[in-house]
Amino acid sequence: MEYKTDIEIAQATELSHIREIAKTAGIDEKYLEQYGNYKAKVDLNIFNELKDKPNGKLVLVTAITPTPAGEGKTTTTVGLGDGLRKIGKKSMIALREPSLGPVFGVKGGAAGGGYAQVVPMEDINLHFTGDMHAIGAANNLLAAMLDNHIFQGNALGIDTRRITWRRCVDMNDRQLRNIVNGLGGRTDGVPREDGYDITVASEIMAILCLASDIIDLKERLGRIIVGYTRDEKPITAADLKAQGAMAALLKDAIKPNLVQTLEHTPAFVHGGPFANIAHGCNSVIATKMALKLADYVVTEAGFGADLGAEKFLDIKCRMAGLKPDAVVIVATVRALKMHGGVPKTELGKENLEALEKGLPNLLRHVENITKVFKLPAVVAINAFPQDTKAELELVEKRCNELGVNVALSEVWAKGGEGGKALAQEVVRLCEQGSNKDFTYAYDLDMSIEEKIEAIAKKIYRASAVEFVGNAPKQLKTLTDLGFDKVPICMAKTQYSFSDDPTKLGAPENFEVTIRNLKISAGAGFIVALTGEIMTMPGLPKVPAAEKIDVDASGRISGLF
Repeated sequence: MEYKTDIEIAQATELSHIREIAKTAGIDEKYLEQYGNYKAKVDLNIFNELKDKPNGKLVLVTAITPTPAGEGKTTTTVGLGDGLRKIGKKSMIALREPSLGPVFGVKGGAAGGGYAQVVPMEDINLHFTGDMHAIGAANNLLAAMLDNHIFQGNALGIDTRRITWRRCVDMNDRQLRNIVNGLGGRTDGVPREDGYDITVASEIMAILCLASDIIDLKERLGRIIVGYTRDEKPITAADLKAQGAMAALLKDAIKPNLVQTLEHTPAFVHGGPFANIAHGCNSVIATKMALKLADYVVTEAGFGADLGAEKFLDIKCRMAGLKPDAVVIVATVRALKMHGGVPKTELGKENLEALEKGLPNLLRHVENITKVFKLPAVVAINAFPQDTKAELELVEKRCNELGVNVALSEVWAKGGEGGKALAQEVVRLCEQGSNKDFTYAYDLDMSIEEKIEAIAKKIYRASAVEFVGNAPKQLKTLTDLGFDKVPICMAKTQYSFSDDPTKLGAPENFEVTIRNLKISAGAGFIVALTGEIMTMPGLPKVPAAEKIDVDASGRISGLF
């Protein structure tokens, strides 16, 4: 029987018990904390047993600039993990957790697609093991303690006009972007302007994903800056004595979640910062645990390589001491034609002229990986039935001119079997050890301004960077406070190399506008907000939530 939708395929698959998946991964049952039969958390004490084991090979999956035509990065990641097992390699997958915002909004879930999915996909896309809620609770506990401190006399002298800590909720809810709270009577708090971010944009999400253990987590939480006094002194969560309780709320959330693919390859799904407004990578703990358990670990970074991969390499790898052995850049012929100006309704027709016009987007991402970061790469063409031989040959020819091979990925339709060619090329790249020249896009000892310009000019190919509004003053303040030697996390539209989502393809001679700079002292980076990017998305005119339902037996439908 043919199943058409992702959820129907997932629901028709017989899952292995999570104890069997743990056994496949080499995880002793004593470290397993089961959440039902098909998902579990892994106790961090396993690191004591694994510390002397060598690391496996690390494979990063990234993509071209996303379009409504779809690229299939998570699908390729899952299929590659299955493909590596098909050719006899012990592999694991390390993914991010989906946020409820996109699930109910426009993007849908983040568990892969077709015959390359992580399961149980309904659980993964809806609440999962409660990590998002724990992060939201810790975020909002800090907000409550901050406002309570002000209400109870404000001994720290916090300037209520200079509070930087916002509340959060894991939902696309534009109504909460800007609010006024503390209204009512004298006992109802101190009135002030406030706002909500989506949970995945909370600094606590970034901290959870970058922390090495519970002690490091607690120390990072204590360093969070929540606002400033009238004389410019930063106030931290430690000043409010909040970090212990926050860490207590996160004691289970910090443990990686173990699930499986449709073909029973072990997978960690843990942490979920967006790549357009946060750093876009799964947790360091899950990645490092997988590297001790498997010979090949396939992980992904969100959106295009200008966002997720740049942050994976410049932030996560730098902080965690990681170095990818190979990078996979996912593209579709359909998406490249869209970058070449073809409307979504016309993508099924062969159009070599539009493909040629759209190819510079892919080639720029390839050049960034191979020339800026100096890492070995392969382009994975996520196959669609309408792709013609001439179109595929054109993509291969242009990539070969840059010294990069192309592998056809048919994992959506064929699962691991359709990922064998890609797996073989990945193994070849890993075994030749050509990642020894790996370098970052900027040095930490550069000024904040120089680091932002390095990203904008080297990765985006902007001609200039303009600091507007509060940004020039924030540049000086953060430098004076000694925060000028940390990495930069660019908050930028995912739909373009520029900060203008309408500029498709590979735009040049544009200016990047920085309108706000915020220190995430616990995470250890500065967030630079560009253009019109927002940290709280909104729902579309027709939300995906309208199609999601559950029947009397508890069977969910409408998820994608």
